[in-house]
Amino acid sequence: MFVCSCFGVTEAQVKQHAADGACTPRQIASACKAGTDCGGCVRRIQALLGRGACPRRELVEQGEAAVALAPRVELPEAA
Repeated sequence: MFVCSCFGVTEAQVKQHAADGACTPRQIASACKAGTDCGGCVRRIQALLGRGACPRRELVEQGEAAVALAPRVELPEAA
């Protein structure tokens, strides 16, 4: 099922990005652009992320830099 119609992002893709460490809608957006156009899917993304364990959040609580673990995704320049 599609979560983000604007970019064709599925629920399975959002769950995979979450499993890979994305803990917030903003991190999901960085991974696949979902939620960056009309914003209509942001609440659905939040619901999919839930309040489960977040590996990055756990690292921050341990004093480690979570940003260093985040994959860098380059978004195309706006015309």
